[in-house]
Formats: sequence, structure tokens, C-alpha cells
Amino acid sequence: MELAPVRHNWTHSEVKALFEMPFNDLLFKAASVHRANFNPNEVQISTLLSIKTGACPEDCKYCPQSGHYKTDLERERLIEVEKVVEQARLAKQKGATRFCMGAAWSDPKDRDMPYISKMVKEVKELGLETCMTLGKLTNEKAHELSSAGLDYYNHNLDTSPEYYEQIISTRTFEDRLNTIDHVRDAGMKVCSGGIVGMGEQAADRYGLLMQLANLPQQPESVPINMLVKVKGTPLENVDDLDHFEFIRTIATARIMMPHSYVRLSAGRNAMNEQMQSMCFFAGANSIFYGDKLLTTENPEADADMNLIKKLGMNPETREDYSDEAVAASLSSQVADKATSELFYEA
Repeated sequence: MELAPVRHNWTHSEVKALFEMPFNDLLFKAASVHRANFNPNEVQISTLLSIKTGACPEDCKYCPQSGHYKTDLERERLIEVEKVVEQARLAKQKGATRFCMGAAWSDPKDRDMPYISKMVKEVKELGLETCMTLGKLTNEKAHELSSAGLDYYNHNLDTSPEYYEQIISTRTFEDRLNTIDHVRDAGMKVCSGGIVGMGEQAADRYGLLMQLANLPQQPESVPINMLVKVKGTPLENVDDLDHFEFIRTIATARIMMPHSYVRLSAGRNAMNEQMQSMCFFAGANSIFYGDKLLTTENPEADADMNLIKKLGMNPETREDYSDEAVAASLSSQVADKATSELFYEA
């Protein structure tokens, strides 16, 4: 199977032309690119746990965790390592291969790094890929996380450079690019995408994908979020994004970043099975799994598995050489089934 070439010189007019193709032609092109690079009937499954919730000093207008806005979100301190490991173990039993941990920080402080590193090491010992989103990173902290064994670091660009200042004022677009550079320099993989439906123009969706695709090395994982409107945030009354426009965004991301995992992230709770199926056909091959994404609702885990089964798809698997996995393979004991409430914090 010949892999599609990767380009880093996309122009605005080229991206616009992709977005504006007849819908059937766009989906056919995206599905063809997807099949050339991935098994079209596999989906990578990740679980996201909030390890520290609320009181974030950033003013991202979409985020209920921002300390600038009055939402119903309860603030929580950094949770204990043991609780994180317990949730990771349950996520693995449910079929997740990657465990993502998110903290509502502008950036991790020196005092937090030993705990963060311990979380990474212990989750990794379960045989799971590890991912964190902790805000802005210095080069030194990126190397510290890499030394602990962190596989992925998530840092979204959120939107186009042109629209960015309409959404965030406490951190620059350049700050985000610098963090991605530090993550790459430390040898970790990059998870970076954005949010659509924040009142931006179509040109801003083109600009977001251009920025991601034209990075020196494209992100290994590209989460595409549809805004979840939360009461108390400045974007609570923004107009809904047309669902066909969202699917076009997925398809265009797949064409522009042929080797990246394109992930359906926040907003899936508002998508019916047919829309999610079209996104899978358009090249999405990763989902967040569980009842919540940090603080917003997500389809229930069992519903996700039912849809995957209904489509004749399978969760992607990865090799597992952890001590726990080896022990499990030697034992005939069947693991206890996880309950449906496992992911209430994720």
C-alpha cells in the first residue's frame, strides 16, 4: 500500500478549494486517502481524565474551566496518583489504548512536576500510551515529561491565527507554537487540533488546518472539536455550526494530514449515529471514550462500542508488554467488568 505524500506548503486557496468541493467528491477523496494510510475499519480509542479541574487563569472564551467566567463547574485540586492509576486501569478494561490526563493550568509549576511524572510512569506501566495536556511548557519541563515516559502532549492551536485574539487574550498564538516546538525537541509526539463552531468564518477553519498541516512535522493526532456551549461562558449563545461544515472539516483534515490520526473529540454528544458514521467515512479514526471530556458531556462508553460494532468496525489494538499484561496473559481469571459509571470524572 503506497502512503500518501505529506505536504507542508498548503495555501489558503488550495484549502478553500478542498472545502468547497461537491460533498460526495470531497468524502470520496478523503476516504481514499484514509484507506491508503489506515485500516478504515479500525478506530483508536482514548480516555481523558481531568486531574485538576477549574480556576484556570486563562480566558479562553469557550472554556468552563476558566476562572474568568461564572459557570456551575466545581473546582478541584490535583488528584492523587493512585486515583489516576485506578481510572487508567478501568479505562484499559473498557478498551482504551491511550490515557490522557488534563489539568486546568496556564502551565505546570515546579512543585507539581514530581507528581505529574509519577502519574505518567505508573499509567505507562499498565501498558497504555500516555498523553497529557497541562498548558504551556518550557523546554525544560517538556524534557522532564519526556524522561518520565510521556508519549503524547496535547496542545491545541484552537483556531486560525487571524481569529485567535477574538477567543483568547491571555496566551498568544506564538506561545502555542513554541510549546509544540518544545514538545518536538523533547522527542514526544504531538496531539494538536482545534475547535470549530466558535463564531469563526469558514476562512478561519481553512487557516486552522493550514497551520496544523504546514508545521515542520504534522501532529500525530489531530483532535477536531465542535464547540460545546456552556452557560456562563462568552460563547454560550453563538450560532450552531452546520453539521455538514463539520464533516467537511474532518474530510479536509484527513486529506491534508494523511498520516495523522483525526479524532472526533468534544461535541459528539450533539451528533447522532449517522453524523458520526459520516465522519468515520470521511477519515476520522480516533475518539475520546467515556462519559465526559474534562468537563463536558460525551456519549456513553457502551453507546460508542455499540456504534463501532454496528458499523462493522473494531477498536485499534497495540502491543502490550507491561508486567500487568504478561501476568494477565498467564492467568485464566476473567477481569471483572467495569461499571457504566467508570468514566464520570473523565
